[in-house]
Amino acid sequence: MAGGISITGMGIICAIGHDAAQVSESLRRGKSGIGRMRHLDTAHSELPVGELELSNAQMKAMLGQDENAIISRTALMGAIAIRQALAQAGTSSLAHRRVALISGTTVGDMDLTEHFFERMKSDDSLLSLPQSNECGQSSLRMASLCGLEDAEVCTISTACSSALNAIIIGCEMLKRDEADIVIAGGSEALTRFHLNGFNSLMILDKEPCRPFDSSCAGLNLGEGAAFVVLEKNAAKPLAYIAGYGNKCDAFHQTASSPDGDGAFLAMSEALELAGLKAEEIDYVNAHGTGTPSNDNSESAALKRVFGSNMPLVSSTKAFTGHTTSASGSIETVICLLAMQEGFVPANLGWSAPLENGIRPVTALLERRLEHVICNSFGFGGNDSSLILSRKPLDSGSAPGTDYGFETAADVLVDSAEDLSSLKEFIPMMELRRMGKLLKASHLSSLRALAAAGLESPDAIITATASGMLATSQLFLDDIVANGEQLLKPTLFMQSTHNTIGSAIAIRCRCHGYNVTYSQGAQSLEWAIRDAERQIATGKARTVLVGLYDECTELSASFARRAGLPCSPEVYARTLILKRKQ
Repeated sequence: MAGGISITGMGIICAIGHDAAQVSESLRRGKSGIGRMRHLDTAHSELPVGELELSNAQMKAMLGQDENAIISRTALMGAIAIRQALAQAGTSSLAHRRVALISGTTVGDMDLTEHFFERMKSDDSLLSLPQSNECGQSSLRMASLCGLEDAEVCTISTACSSALNAIIIGCEMLKRDEADIVIAGGSEALTRFHLNGFNSLMILDKEPCRPFDSSCAGLNLGEGAAFVVLEKNAAKPLAYIAGYGNKCDAFHQTASSPDGDGAFLAMSEALELAGLKAEEIDYVNAHGTGTPSNDNSESAALKRVFGSNMPLVSSTKAFTGHTTSASGSIETVICLLAMQEGFVPANLGWSAPLENGIRPVTALLERRLEHVICNSFGFGGNDSSLILSRKPLDSGSAPGTDYGFETAADVLVDSAEDLSSLKEFIPMMELRRMGKLLKASHLSSLRALAAAGLESPDAIITATASGMLATSQLFLDDIVANGEQLLKPTLFMQSTHNTIGSAIAIRCRCHGYNVTYSQGAQSLEWAIRDAERQIATGKARTVLVGLYDECTELSASFARRAGLPCSPEVYARTLILKRKQ
């Protein structure tokens, strides 16, 4: 039953509050957290952001940590939110229970990496620090700070839908009896890497953002964390997770399709799983970033789903800023507060609609909410939707809960010399814009699909310890060399961990389930578990699973100096798993 998954605790920390009570008060008062930067050391102090008021030292004190301890801002915020969620759920004693922590992030410990980046190149005393793109390390640190050393820990990195996908995966694990309790959500800190990346794409507004407004000109970045505790059939739930959808827009690495295909499919899948009709939804917390591309696309998708029965809609990013990978869980908690307290938050800054845009709620409304949708859409078209309901819904049992699988193809590319053969599949002009890992992952995937006799799989699940390491390091070098000015947007566009899975989906026109796991050496294990789950439940007949990583000159230097084995220059292994007949 979809309705059997209960939320029993929630925790949140962001620009409008350090806990749920403060966040609720800010929403009710219409108090935005967008303003000038206090803590991030950047040349772009002119850009408004949704920055947390607390310093790292203050958060360390809240967590009982030494002021001089080296802990990323992402891990600090995440640990505070997790502790709040566990306290509310009353699960202070987790002994003898199978616990999983599923966290969504993109930058992870990047604030530490960029601070020590130049020193790390020559200072061996810093080799123990998380290196660029190892976002799984932040989740492990959160677990340690919260006394969850015995929990299974997993990191999801699908850009701005990461935290919502963490919640979805947590629900699936509970349904399949893989855990007794799941703590799911996400955390993301403001960093120079993130700020300069979005600025290089020219999608940051120099004024407070105005989602869905005719004058919307971009987003304001934010930071924060939120986590929820998920359990099956709990006695006193805050709400139930009735349905969810994960689909891929398969259109462009950073832009949304004009018709909102991915968003439409994600919301439709969530409604189908919940057994609800579109007209039964009372409120949609929209992704609504304030960029014309996103807001037009989401408006089109909402109209396709709801037609003339449009529910109340608002984006809360004008309160918090766009907290990127954490946004899905932060907005899930906002939806929980709205359901518990009977209100719909305003869409701040709105005065006139986009040409074909929706009309959001412009002032706080007191309203009883039974069923709410939370939308979260990421770069690469990783689009996800979640439905929260006040009461459990009987949507029936999942179909085909015992399907087995077999391996239809297993292709490895681990030599850069082999990449020239990719010209058989992709035009040379396009190849020139692709880095080695992107080329290797495409070559491995296209060969595997051909061996399996497929043009496109039903789902794409990516595993990567460090993601697009080379382009990320080049972007960090670019920031250092150019003083945060005139940076190369193509480097940032190819820096996210889900770049690979999204690019393969775009190549294959695969609109199905798409997720990226980034938990070090365990990444492939998590990806295969998910693929088995997709096949066993009948959600997919064929799944492309890939393990993709690379070693750069800099990362090889780190490995040698730390006495660790050096990875191949490129490693791209693609499996095609299919349902047994």
